Amino acid sequence: MFHHKESIRVRYSETDKMGFVYYGNYAQYFEVARVEALRSLNLSYKELEENGIMLPVRSFHIDYFKPAHYDDLLTIDTLITEMPTAKLKFDYKTINQHGELLNTASVVLVFMNENRNKPIKPPVQFLEKLKPFFS
Repeated sequence: MFHHKESIRVRYSETDKMGFVYYGNYAQYFEVARVEALRSLNLSYKELEENGIMLPVRSFHIDYFKPAHYDDLLTIDTLITEMPTAKLKFDYKTINQHGELLNTASVVLVFMNENRNKPIKPPVQFLEKLKPFFS
């Protein structure tokens, strides 16, 4: 299992009239955490795209337990619990600076060939970087 933590500070513009983080902003937080998690493995979305591989979102699911507020320091705990096939699943936990679990989520991406618009297997180098976490 691969595990990465990323910190994000809530900006005022990300809150709604109630003072809570607007629910749709969590998708952006998870994207930041996902990109940084891959970067920590020396894997790059940019390089995948330059090689004609796209990673569109196939599904997104989130369960909310408590709200986050302006200026909270959030930790996005990102997990990859299974080796990717044509799809790559990320699980998330959002925790505030008080250690409270705010939500859990999952996002499934699909490796796609840009030209054919068809699912493909992940690149070998991608699998090689993740392999040590699943031995």
